[in-house]
Amino acid sequence: MFKKILIANRGEIALRVVRACRELGIPSVVAFSEGDRDTLAVRAADEAVCIGPSAPGKSYLHIPAIMSAALISGCDAIHPGYGFLSENPYIGEICAQLGVTFIGPAPSVIERMADKALARQTMKEAGLPVLPGSAALLNESDARERAAAIGYPVLLKAVGGGGGRGMRVVESEAEIADTYAVASNEARNAFNNADLYLEKYLIAPRHVEVQVLGDNYGHIIHLGTRDCSLQRRHQKVLEEAPAPGLSEAVLKALGTAAVKGCKHLGYSNAGTLEFLVDREGAFYFMEMNTRIQVEHGVTEMVTGVDLVKWQIRIAAGAHLTLQQKEIRIAGHAIECRINAEDPAKGFLPQAGMINLFLPPGGIGVRVDSHVYSGYSVPTSYDSLVAKIMVWGEDRTEAIARMRRALGECIITGPVTTVAFQQQILSHRAFVQAELDTGFLPRHMDDLVDAAIGKPSGAPDPGSPGPRIPLPAPGEPGGAG
Repeated sequence: MFKKILIANRGEIALRVVRACRELGIPSVVAFSEGDRDTLAVRAADEAVCIGPSAPGKSYLHIPAIMSAALISGCDAIHPGYGFLSENPYIGEICAQLGVTFIGPAPSVIERMADKALARQTMKEAGLPVLPGSAALLNESDARERAAAIGYPVLLKAVGGGGGRGMRVVESEAEIADTYAVASNEARNAFNNADLYLEKYLIAPRHVEVQVLGDNYGHIIHLGTRDCSLQRRHQKVLEEAPAPGLSEAVLKALGTAAVKGCKHLGYSNAGTLEFLVDREGAFYFMEMNTRIQVEHGVTEMVTGVDLVKWQIRIAAGAHLTLQQKEIRIAGHAIECRINAEDPAKGFLPQAGMINLFLPPGGIGVRVDSHVYSGYSVPTSYDSLVAKIMVWGEDRTEAIARMRRALGECIITGPVTTVAFQQQILSHRAFVQAELDTGFLPRHMDDLVDAAIGKPSGAPDPGSPGPRIPLPAPGEPGGAG
């Protein structure tokens, strides 16, 4: 096992890895920027090293600073979390040269899956179904010709990355010129790579992903599905495990396909294959994330498997002792991402002091967060402040438990998306699992209107009982 692990990330995922290290008996070192000096991860780690100013390019994305922090603190492994350098093959290569283990798949695998067009071709070779599409496009004329052959609508996508950046729907040939230019510029700015590819655009598909684990000796398993269809501008808002409303045959086929693709790739460590699923249950490979996912916690809740611990064990050379037949999906889990954003202002990110943070609790509730009362939300990073997760014996109980949990959650200071999430959980179409990637765009106006003016911690419609007010400072039971 490792003697010490550097955590090259921030926020809740950094704290999540610190906790896993502590349970494994491995000292942890958090690499932090000047803007993250007061986060819980820094406080909880055994050591912490400042790697630069708040700007990510001068800290969390600055490989020399990351590697220097690892070497001066005596770390023999680096956990990249998600985002930042987690899918950058170059840091893995540097780690290998310096005798430090990168906790993730091989750099060559990361590089292959980071090129979305190449990833698509690789999985097609493995026998996975893919949508009709193209390799990297040469130019606008090439895009026009290939789109005509595939048939409109098509989706232009960035070769160098995901997350919705560089992604545009093209409804007709008349839109190609302008849309190609916009998508290419956005891809260049986001990934330093202007290349695009295209694929057939499905109407109202579901976004379903499969969690995989593989060791360095060829043993690979899957841990079921997650539904990530609820997205705003291609950014996930709420996730569930397992994906509801799919037949056992489709769920089994998705898992089998994911393992098949990973074996063809020679994959090791944790990863996620993402699929689009149509209304008939047919599915198509979309992309692979070669890292831990933001939403990994819902899989942990329904399987009882600690994915981060297994990431560390596998990277240290351990055999994956879990067998596919041992993986049981028990109950249902839901995650709501709580962001410091104002729905009334187009989800404009909010910064500033969190005056009071009281997370929910009780049976079946998990909160992953790096914030606390008195913490100041910075402007330099993602707006995620907490992930509220719940488990229930079935989806009905999980929804009821999440509605209760959101009603208990109190965050004062910056506006958050708690009230917006409450409206989603109470929406008839969500309750009936009428899910697809157009859910939020289709219902956005109604959800936002219902959420506006509702304070964080207000009871959800249908939640029994009034909210119990907190005592004021100086009152009995209050701070004073």
